[in-house]
Amino acid sequence: MIDASKLTTEFGSLVFNDKIMKERLPKDIYKAVHKTIEKGTHLELDVANCVAATMKEWAIENGATHFTHWFQPMTGLTAEKHDSFISPTEDGKVIMEFSGKELVKGEPDASSFPSGGLRATFEARGYTAWDPSSPAFIKDGSLYIPTAFCSYGGEALDKKTPLLRSMEALSNEATKMLHLLGYEDVNRVNTTIGSEQEYFLIDKDFYKKRKDLLFTGRTLIGAPASKGQEMEDHYFGVIKPKVSAYMHDLDEELWKLGIPAKTKHNEVAPSQHELAPVFETANIAVDHNQLTMEVMKKVADKHNYACLLHEKPFEGINGSGKHNNWSICTDTGMNLLDPGKNPGENTPFLVFLMAVIAAVDEYAPILRLSVASAGNDHRLGGNEAPPAIISIFVGDELAEVLKAVEAGSTYQAAGKSQMTMGATVLPHFTKDNTDRNRTSPFAFTGNKFEFRMPGSAVSVANANIVLNTAVAEEVAKLYAKLEGLSGDALAAKIKEVLKETLLEHKRVLFNGNGYTDEWVEEAEKRGLPNLKSLPDCMPYWISDESIELFTKHHIFTKEEIHSRYEILLENYSKSIHIESLTMQEMVRKDLTEGLVAYQKDLSKEIVQKKSLLDGACCELELGVLKSLDESSAEMCKALTKLYEDTKKAEGMTENLETAAYYQSTVLADMDELRKYADKAEALIPEKYLSYPTYGEMLFSLR
Repeated sequence: MIDASKLTTEFGSLVFNDKIMKERLPKDIYKAVHKTIEKGTHLELDVANCVAATMKEWAIENGATHFTHWFQPMTGLTAEKHDSFISPTEDGKVIMEFSGKELVKGEPDASSFPSGGLRATFEARGYTAWDPSSPAFIKDGSLYIPTAFCSYGGEALDKKTPLLRSMEALSNEATKMLHLLGYEDVNRVNTTIGSEQEYFLIDKDFYKKRKDLLFTGRTLIGAPASKGQEMEDHYFGVIKPKVSAYMHDLDEELWKLGIPAKTKHNEVAPSQHELAPVFETANIAVDHNQLTMEVMKKVADKHNYACLLHEKPFEGINGSGKHNNWSICTDTGMNLLDPGKNPGENTPFLVFLMAVIAAVDEYAPILRLSVASAGNDHRLGGNEAPPAIISIFVGDELAEVLKAVEAGSTYQAAGKSQMTMGATVLPHFTKDNTDRNRTSPFAFTGNKFEFRMPGSAVSVANANIVLNTAVAEEVAKLYAKLEGLSGDALAAKIKEVLKETLLEHKRVLFNGNGYTDEWVEEAEKRGLPNLKSLPDCMPYWISDESIELFTKHHIFTKEEIHSRYEILLENYSKSIHIESLTMQEMVRKDLTEGLVAYQKDLSKEIVQKKSLLDGACCELELGVLKSLDESSAEMCKALTKLYEDTKKAEGMTENLETAAYYQSTVLADMDELRKYADKAEALIPEKYLSYPTYGEMLFSLR
């Protein structure tokens, strides 16, 4: 347990961070590494050798015996291969070695990871390359080196490489714009994100008894518990002692790894919780979120919990998201999305705000795709998360600012008002100029945008790649209209261009309730896309517009775009296929076993009771038996249809057609089967079931 008084020294104690480098590296080497991190310059081999030697000594001092190039392939997970520091010597002993070449480059098998056709089975060579901007760290006795992953031909096979490219693209375009606006001291612009992570905890013994949770991450059958979240008593409620102990240990493990876990609380659904970190540079934040998910599961196991990260592990209650708080900051410390005291006169803020609005409107389909998955599609649009329709909430104050932009008038800042709560003992405090909107997919929250659509189980790299690139493109468009101007001419042209951009894209602005049917109708009138599933989104990914966007800014090649098209579709179909097979097995074996056993005992009870009693009796028992028999018959029909349709899907070869069939037919079959399975389960006593019920899983934590 970390002593609270030593927290500041323990934080990042397992990280080869800037403090360690400054203490241990020669000054010239330290400066060279910083130049690489800050300006993206090439790292010379002699510098890498010195860093490697220092990193090895530090790692060994902290108990590491191995090192690994840690990367993020297109599985959505992380990957690692561990090598020891030892090298044999002629006298039969070993020495501890780690070279600059080993630090900078690794060679994992590139044919065993998803490549979407970029690699054939016999084309195995791939490379991992050190990302010096994301600090190395020690975990489980190994030195972890964050890296990018590419094929022998240089194609990106991971999520980090395009993320770094997108960060650079936005930095380049934003820096040019800021120089035009007079901020010539800016050399780099960074995107920063803070990813709030939602998750469920359940008893590990219950988890092990659920095939659906083990194989798919979500429950495929299960009658609802008598109580759900309708009492609204779990959100921000008192954290139970055992859960609090888990959260405490989780914080400590994350802090040692330099992950700035800040906030923890109960979420809306029973057994659901949330962890939120402090903002970090985008690629580091993505690395840290991947680590956070891994550590969550590891610590949960020690506490006899299972940590569920699926977006919809339980039917009928809220699923889990990963709110992506996104902002843009200069290397001089200016937050470009901070409106300041008078947003109507804050030209950089208005320019970048308009670029974001245009980007979200123009590229809404691929932004929607960036958060699409077999799991997240269950969550979006379910009156618990943002709808599948992408819109932007700007709040009352910015709405007035934008009205002034459209009218060509001067915005008069309303100023801050004090909040009084009617009791003199309570302090007065400054009231924010705008409310928050939990139903908005993309909401302005003071000095950042909160993209609320990403799912809890997936990497946030995808969403930020698209967002960074789309905004970079819109900043470039604005720059092209302003280039070459200065002084009054520039100021006048900025007003004109902002107005034109707003008029073209204001359809995406919506401050109301995104959960209503009225908004769905209104969005359709506005021409906003309503893409409800991943197969609906996929054609937009390989559209001419999408290919032009990503190739222009060197985020993806055309081949890399098509490879991801194939991977996403294949993964989607495989996920639902596994769910279908698992559901069929659970209904045939687990549920049917309990159902038949209960029917048998119930029938015996009815026969015995009727033999002892005269006249009408057993109406309750007969009613239950009849309901079970009816459910059994319907289950049999639904099970047969699911089996046949799944077999048909197995024979399909075209990826988009297959994914669409799984979405429209197989998922519908599963919903139909579940309807009757859950109806039957609700009548069967728990002692007859070989798996735990919703009530047991959701309300067992103490």
